[in-house]
Amino acid sequence: MEQPLYTAMKVCNEIELCEISDLECKKMIEHELLKERISFYIRWPKPSLFNRKKDTCIICVNENVKDTAEDVVRSICDEKGYHVKFLMRKSQNQYL
Repeated sequence: MEQPLYTAMKVCNEIELCEISDLECKKMIEHELLKERISFYIRWPKPSLFNRKKDTCIICVNENVKDTAEDVVRSICDEKGYHVKFLMRKSQNQYL
């Protein structure tokens, strides 16, 4: 039985949207992204010698929804005064 061509194709279209250090902010962003039906995942980088923040996480989304996701995050941060660092770079995850 042959496998379809698309199963062998490597697809990596996720971007690291932003970096968050406040867990309350993270919860609010998660809630709003889910409400907007935006698929995302959270990556917890290992603390390094130069970056020892344990609570820092990176929210990753598909690049097709990055503008909508960015609007969601900015609206929360502007309204509540949270500091978020926007990364807007390709995700570093290697799946295959």
